[in-house]
Amino acid sequence: FGALMDALGQPAYRADQLYKWVFQRGARSLAEMTNLPKTLRRQLTDAGFTVGRVRVGRVAESIDGTRKLSIKLNDGGAVETVLIPMGEDKFTQCISSQLGCALDCKFCYTGTLGLSRHLTAGEIVDQVVVARAAVPEGARVTHLVYMGMGEPLHNLEGVLGSLGPICDEDGLGYSPRKVTVSTSGLVPQIEALGKAAPVNLALSLNASNDAVRDRVMPINKKYPIATLMEALRRYPLPPRRKMTVEYVLLGGVNDEATHAHELAALLRGLPVRVNLIPWNPFQGPGFDRPEEARVRAFQHILEDRGYTVTVRTTKGLDIDAACGQLGERPQDAA
Repeated sequence: FGALMDALGQPAYRADQLYKWVFQRGARSLAEMTNLPKTLRRQLTDAGFTVGRVRVGRVAESIDGTRKLSIKLNDGGAVETVLIPMGEDKFTQCISSQLGCALDCKFCYTGTLGLSRHLTAGEIVDQVVVARAAVPEGARVTHLVYMGMGEPLHNLEGVLGSLGPICDEDGLGYSPRKVTVSTSGLVPQIEALGKAAPVNLALSLNASNDAVRDRVMPINKKYPIATLMEALRRYPLPPRRKMTVEYVLLGGVNDEATHAHELAALLRGLPVRVNLIPWNPFQGPGFDRPEEARVRAFQHILEDRGYTVTVRTTKGLDIDAACGQLGERPQDAA
């Protein structure tokens, strides 16, 4: 914004005013920015400056309070962002980073769509801005997770560009401790993220050996598990923090006791916690959601080996808003 004001011959403090209107106050038009002179607003319009690059389309609400927002983009595309209730007045927002996804993970609906394009940093930030108006009165979004549509580190430029205003005290004001970026395992980008932003890292691992991971995550053929573990060892983790290893449990595929023992050995010595995610079904891939007893048995094996393990509570299943279900269905676009 500073460079823009320089180009327009405006004083530097106008950049701060504009920045706060966009990110703190959530202005959706230049007309709302009443402390900017009309002449400046005309200059901004003539220069092609716009705010409110996205709009909220359909909003679906689950019986458990989860809200899924269809975010309409200027080019006609649509992505989804999800508000997950974490208590009476707090929500975690799951953010999308791409329109579709190129990685073709076999357990994820978004992967069936293919990749249309990366989202811009502004489109990512706008999801957070518009979601603030979608939570109940008195509630707030306290945590952000880049776990929506797309592989965040495949769009590293857009993600890093969005983290600036999201984590800036004069922007949206989120502490990096409250922001998590998930990845399927793009090793060079993991290292780049660690150098650029002190946010939390989550690795979507989903297998304890290469044979299984090759089957369910094609990216593993490029970055096999041993390479991923080395990347985690090198990751510049901020003090007193742990990385999260996400593990989608697929019935009869990766949920045996032998897999749990393999996983425990694989993660030995790493500062990680494990998040188990029973698979959320959608039509087509032929997987089964594991029975509760198998999930708990897997959890207990890891806990007995000293790991902190949580089982993700399924939320938004009835509106296709749970983990791995995001993406417009044909009936949504109709």
